[in-house]
This record gives sequence, C-alpha cells and structure tokens, in this order.
Amino acid sequence: MNMDSESIRKDFPIFKRNFIYLDSAATSQKPYQVIEAIKDYYENYNANVHRSIYSLANEATEIYEKSRKNVADFIGAKSEEIVFMRNTTEALNFLSYALQSKLQKGNEILISRMEHHSNLLPWLRLESHGIKVKFAELDKEGNIDEEDFKSKLGKNVKLVSLTHVSNVLGTVNNIEELGKMAKENESIFVVDGAQSIPHLPFRINDNIDFLAFSGHKMLGPMGIGVLYGKYSLLEDLPPFMQGGEMVKSVSLERIIYEDPPVKFEAGTPNVEGAVGLSAAVDYLKRIGMENIRSHEQNLGKKALELAESNKFIEYYGPKDFKKRSGLISFNLKSKNYDKIIQGLRSKSIITGKFIHSHDVAEFLGNKSVFARSGYHCAEPLFKYLGVNGGIRFSWYLYNDVKEIERAFESLGELNV
Repeated sequence: MNMDSESIRKDFPIFKRNFIYLDSAATSQKPYQVIEAIKDYYENYNANVHRSIYSLANEATEIYEKSRKNVADFIGAKSEEIVFMRNTTEALNFLSYALQSKLQKGNEILISRMEHHSNLLPWLRLESHGIKVKFAELDKEGNIDEEDFKSKLGKNVKLVSLTHVSNVLGTVNNIEELGKMAKENESIFVVDGAQSIPHLPFRINDNIDFLAFSGHKMLGPMGIGVLYGKYSLLEDLPPFMQGGEMVKSVSLERIIYEDPPVKFEAGTPNVEGAVGLSAAVDYLKRIGMENIRSHEQNLGKKALELAESNKFIEYYGPKDFKKRSGLISFNLKSKNYDKIIQGLRSKSIITGKFIHSHDVAEFLGNKSVFARSGYHCAEPLFKYLGVNGGIRFSWYLYNDVKEIERAFESLGELNV
C-alpha cells in the first residue's frame, strides 16, 4: 500500500504553517484526533480516577483503564503489565532504582555503544554501588557486533539493556536474537523502544522482561510514557514513588501496596496523556504499522541515495535502507575544505573537517527545513565515531519524498 502523505498531513493542524519537519525522532506532530480526544476528556469526563464512587469519577476511571488496555493490545501485552509514566527516560530510571535491590556488588550490566543517554546514565549510576557496566561493540556500519555481544555475556551479567533502534545511526537491532542470548544467560532483558514502537510493527515476546517507550514520539501528547514489565517481575519490584492511590491499606505500623500497575502510579496520574496516547494508537492502527514501516523505508531509500551522491556528506549507520529506521545522521564537509585545510596546515593549525552541525541546522531552519543538530543525547556514540555531533533528518508518516529531496537540495545551497 502506498500511503497518501498529503491526505494524512491534513489531519495535522500544525502543517497549516509552511515548513518541512524532519525532527520526528525528537517528537512527532499531533493529529486532530489526538487533540480532540484530550479536549473531549476535559470537557466531558474530567475527574480524579480510582478514588471516588460517583458517576463522573467512574467514567474517568473507565476511560483511563480503557486507554491502558488499548496501549497493551498495541504491543501484545496484558493491561496489568502496562505502567504509565512520563516518558522512556523516567521508565528506565525507575528500572535502575527498582532493580538495584536485585543486583549485588560485582554484578555486571551489558549495554551497547549506541545507547541514548536515557539508557546509559541510569545504569552508569549503579557503578558507584560496585556494579560494572560493559559495552557491546559495533561493526563498521553501526550494527551491534553479535559475536562481541555474546563474548561479553557471562555469569556476572545480570542485566542487559539495549535500544531497539538507534536515534543516531538508525540501526534496527536484532532484539529477537540478542534477547534470546540474554535470556539463555539468565539475564534480565530490557528494551528501549523509544525509536521503534512509533515506527515498526512490534509484539512483545517471551525474551523481553521490560520495555520502555514515549507517547510524544508516536503522535501522542508529551508527558505520557509506558513501561511494560512481565507481571511476575512487576509484582516483585518495590515502588519508587510513594503516596496516594498506590496503597491498599496504611497504618502507622504497616503499608500494604496495591497490585501492579497501580502500585507504581502514585498520585494523580496523567489521565489526559493516557487518553491522548490511546487516540494516537487508534490513529496508527488505522494507518497500519506495516504501511508506516514501508513508507519510511521508501523515504529512507531516497535519503541514502541523495547522501551517497553528495561527496560533501558523511553519514552514519547501515548502508542498507532495509536495516534502518526513518532517520539519517550526517555531517557536511566544506566545499572549500581542501583549500582551507592546506592553508591551516602550513601554519601548524589543526581543524575539524566539517561545518558545525548547529550552523547547518540554522541555515536549514532559515530555509524552513527543521532538523536536529548536536549530540542527540548520545555524546559517547559521536565521540566513538570521531565527530563532534551531527545533523539528523528524521521523518514519519506525514513526510513525503519531495520533502526529503528539498532538504538535501537545501544542503547544496550551503556554499562554503
């Protein structure tokens, strides 16, 4: 099926403004259907959930829990395995604190060199508790080296946490095989799904113990995210936040917690966020995740062709568009670089070979092409690549080939 991006764009009110939006890996735009669902909740159902027995509160609770079930169904999970949080970052931080009690000094955690800070810093925090973090290496195209990964698994590796899709390289990791290896090693397996759940057909499998993703990257509102956890594991985890709603009974001597997922949702939850995320899930299901994946691959094929044909572009990640998600990160070499560098070397001055990514992004922005620049919250990865950040084009179901072409044409206008 060829998606009609032009018709889809009509569902997104922000595109009344005239720009090319290529920063969906940071946050997606929102369709009317999501905006209206939130508006309808506040106009007709607003009340605090799980707390009262009057009809309005019951209706609000029913809508909130229906939203949870809809999200669960979207990834093939059970409602009681879905914990609403603010975003992927909060979910992974929660796991870092909650699983700390399951780890001991001398244990090891295995992640990869391509991780976003959100799947790096929470685990590095545990090094101060005597828990070592190890890193799986990458091959020359930016895939996780499965042989290196396997060699670093051992009896001391109690937890493996990997991104499904790199927000810099676009790499779609083989989490089926990597997860299988982790479980054979009897390690807890955590998946960062921030860049995959919005873009790929996805179903929970038995190897995945925990999965985190964000609503705002998949057409939903900001401030709502999801932690999936196997119910048996969630039952065994301590709550991180304490307060209202998450208890069955409290005395001055004893606390009895609610069952998951309410056990982890202390205080008034983000009901509007859950409602908006559920509406976003409905929208994505209507379009079809297979169709979205195919559409993004078509755009990716064009982006790689244009990058390959421009001798001033250095891009990162797999060269096969079928092994990538809907983004490309790159740097732009100055057209006068050879002449400039020759003059500087004669004076023993060392310089970088790329135009700074912020300067490129500012230039593109003046052309109404909106793209990301900098480290993309993956500074160690860029340093591993030997570059000081980069520019990132990331697309979604509302972009088309003409926009990709126009973005690369704009780079050609940067005559420096």
